[in-house]
This record gives sequence, structure tokens and C-alpha cells, in this order.
Amino acid sequence: MLIDRPTPARRIREALAVHPCAALTGPRQCGKTTLARQIVAEARAATFFDLEAATDRQRLTAPEQALGRLEGLVVIDEVQRMPALFETLRVLVDRPHNDARFLLLGSASPQLVKGVSESLAGRVGLVDLGGFSLGETGTHAWRTLWERGGFPRAFLARTGRSSALWRRDFVRTFLERDIPQFGITIPAESLRRFWTMIAHYHGQTWNAAEFARSLGSGEATARRYLDILAGAFMVRVLPPWFENLKKRQVKAPKVYVRDTGLLHSLLGIPREDLLFGHPKVGASFEGFVIEQLLAALDTRDAYYWATHAGAELDLLVLHEGRRYGFECKFADAPGTTRSMRVALEDLSLEHLWVVYPGDEEYALDERVSVLPAARIARLVETMFGAGGFTGTPASP
Repeated sequence: MLIDRPTPARRIREALAVHPCAALTGPRQCGKTTLARQIVAEARAATFFDLEAATDRQRLTAPEQALGRLEGLVVIDEVQRMPALFETLRVLVDRPHNDARFLLLGSASPQLVKGVSESLAGRVGLVDLGGFSLGETGTHAWRTLWERGGFPRAFLARTGRSSALWRRDFVRTFLERDIPQFGITIPAESLRRFWTMIAHYHGQTWNAAEFARSLGSGEATARRYLDILAGAFMVRVLPPWFENLKKRQVKAPKVYVRDTGLLHSLLGIPREDLLFGHPKVGASFEGFVIEQLLAALDTRDAYYWATHAGAELDLLVLHEGRRYGFECKFADAPGTTRSMRVALEDLSLEHLWVVYPGDEEYALDERVSVLPAARIARLVETMFGAGGFTGTPASP
């Protein structure tokens, strides 16, 4: 089964219309190659290199000769395996009569980031790709997407057991094969222990000292592990929002495992019926909602807000000088709380949505609405019209 992904495909085309290169980055197995092959099929002329294949690596042993004569779209998959290519690409795209456009695919890695920033600055458009979103799977599948996560093979598995097995193997492969390929020399078991700790702290504020004590290491080591997992799109570090409110505000970020399917594997939750009885079910739902909101809103101006007195807002989004708030409640019929009212007034929110797992949408106040999780993608179109949050077409 092939799920259409029009929004990232459009972003790639837009990037290639402006820049000679586009870099599509994201975790392994998230669908980068499949999406690139769909774009290749539509191109007038295209050449595809997969650097995990020995034959394609051999074809690029003299990269300037191999790439310099090509026209149309040139796709280089797993480009981080040959970081020296970035210098060659800079030379090629700067030639006055260059007719090629380059699409670079890669799992997040220090090599890829360094190569793009140092060699292709100003010449490349960056597009991030994650797992499936609600706009791609359809609202009817939101519970499956929450339980299994957005990795295509996990989401599309024939049975829940097959999905759980794939996710378990993915965790092992990521730690034992992918991390060393990025040039990172950390024992797989140490990073697994840290990743599992993040899963148990999912939705809580980051405390480097506490993680360091548990690891038996220094705070710098704990922060390095966090940066590695965040850079590989496995963990989201949600920054705090704070301003002069004459209140003590929390200034540490929150941490989440970005894919809830992997979160459930790390927590040892193999089935949906066990998820609903688990003490982290509310935090899991919160992380799922935040990821779906950020995918639908397509914004980097996203924060959480909290005070030491107990007021908190799960997600604060800024758009055109206005502030919008989101609360995630795993409840049958959520109502207003003192924390919501404090957030509305202290942050001068334009509107606050309470996202929950039910089916009915209803208003709690003039500026507070309850929103079913299944309607997250539709919310963007409702809020900002067919153009979506950033002036681009909303996902269907």
C-alpha cells in the first residue's frame, strides 16, 4: 500500500525551483527513498544514485566526471556515506551553465549537516521528513497512527504484532548500525539505556543532573547523548517560552520521543489494550498530539510554557504576531482549568484549543475550544483558510 505524501513532495519541488540543490533529511525508514522515486518518476530526465549500493559508490569514485555531464534531476540517496561529494557539488552548481538539479537524501548525521552548512550554504533548500501524519493517513486511522507510530513499515504492518516486532528491530538496528555510521562512537547499550530513560521522562522537563546521575556520567555526556538523538530525529526538545511576567517561569526544555510507536516499544507496551492501562498513556497522547500539530502547522515557532506556581501550556505557537495555545487532555470530556485561564491571560492568547481523544468538537469559552485529535489537520484549514498556517496548501 502506497500512501500519498503531497505536502513534502511540494516542498521539495519548491526548494528545487529556488535552489540548485535540495536536501531531504529524516530518520532512516521514514519514506525518503520512496518519496524521491515518486518525484523521479515525474521528472523529464532523472538519475538515481544509492550510496548503500557498492555499484553506485563505484560510479562516483570520480564524482566530478560522473555528475558533471548529467542533466535534469539527480538524486543521491544516503549522501552522508560520501561526505567528500559536498565539495564537488558546490563546484558543479556554481557553473554558469549547470542544467542539473540535485536532490540529496540522508539520515540526520554530523557529516550531512556539516557538509551542507560549510559547502552548500546558500545553494540548498532544506526539507525535513518525518513519519506519516494525520493529513496523510486520514482521520479514521488516528488511533493506529498513535499506537504504531508513523514509520511506514510499522504503520502499514498487517498485524499489531508485526508492527511491534519491526519497531523492536528498528531500535536495535538504529543503535548498532546507524549511529556508528554517523561517526559516533558510543556503546549501543549506553545509548539504549539513555533513550529508554527519555521514554520514561517523555513529556517532562529536561534535568541534565538527574540523567547524569542515572548514567553514572557527567552532565556534558548526558547533553551530548540528547543532542545525538535529537539530531537523528528520534527525540524532540521543545524549548520553553518565557518573558517578563513577574512570575518565576520554567526555563528548561521538555523532552519527547518523537515517534509514539518507538516510545511504546521503549516502554515495553506491545499492544493498544496495554497502552490504555499504562501510567504513561496521557504523556504518550500529549506527545502524539504535539507532533501532529507541528506537522500540520509547519512552524518552528513552537514552545511550551510553565510557571513554578503550576500554570502550564503544552504548546504555544506564534503566527503573524499572534499567539495560539494548545492543551492535550486524555479525558472523555475536558473542561476549563485554572491553568488554562492563567495561560490565556498571561500570554494574551488569541485562542486556546484543548485536544482530546473524543469525537465531538465544542466550545468551552469565547476563546477556548475542545478539538478531537482526529481533526487536527482540518483545524489548520479552519484557522487560516485553504492556504494553511504558512500560506501553503493544507494537507487533505
